[in-house]
Amino acid sequence: MKLSLGFSPCPNDTFIFDALVNNKLNAHGLEFDVVLEDVQTLNSWAMQGKLDISKISYGVWPLLQHQYYLMESGGALGKGVGPLLIARSPIHLDDINKKMIAIPGENTTAYLLFSLAFPLAKQKQFTVFNEIEDAVLNGKVDAGVIIHENRFTYQEKGLHKIIDLGDYWETKTHLPIPLGGIVAKKNLDKKIIEQIDKLISESVEYAFKNNHEQLSEYVTSHAQEMSETVMRQHIDLYVNNFSLALGNEGKKAVEKLVEVYNNIHQEDIN
Repeated sequence: MKLSLGFSPCPNDTFIFDALVNNKLNAHGLEFDVVLEDVQTLNSWAMQGKLDISKISYGVWPLLQHQYYLMESGGALGKGVGPLLIARSPIHLDDINKKMIAIPGENTTAYLLFSLAFPLAKQKQFTVFNEIEDAVLNGKVDAGVIIHENRFTYQEKGLHKIIDLGDYWETKTHLPIPLGGIVAKKNLDKKIIEQIDKLISESVEYAFKNNHEQLSEYVTSHAQEMSETVMRQHIDLYVNNFSLALGNEGKKAVEKLVEVYNNIHQEDIN
């Protein structure tokens, strides 16, 4: 049986899926047609029902619950892994509501975490995540929310951290930050979904055992612009026990994020 599978070319995703998609595991008859795209594209495709299995931002999960099942494995949750709000020069938190802010997509966890911290901020410009630093540097926006590898490189460009939105979430909720998860179409056989979930978990275990000392070519070939140090920081930050299984704490974090989404959109209606 062949299924379409989408995830990002970021080191955490290629690290997680390497063994599964490169025949390092016994997939028990399952084959995968793999597509690598940025998460915002994958979010859009998921809303269209384009792929059988896909990485998504948890920010879009509330819109997908009717057609997708949330997998236990393969996701990115954790502590100290949240997006950062950065600017060319320091900005007082009280002034953020008056500034133009670049956000990496309307249906991203970063957007929900920013909205939780700054519910009165209305000037938002949705921007592809890897273009946000330049938008801030060029003065197109006053500040920007950065994710992924930009967390490790913004200081090299002379940018300043205004607030760690992940820290804000953790302080307020006492839960890990739900960044990205894996979903499977509900029209797939439930046994197939359970088999895929188990395979993804096995793929993570394989990566921990075999790829941690030396990153595989599959990981490095899709992250050519990053140094190996940044790749390892990326993996260490986003791949952990929650990638093996959400567990009760992970599920509570996702439920809390859905609650934040519902509150924000209820405010928009009112």
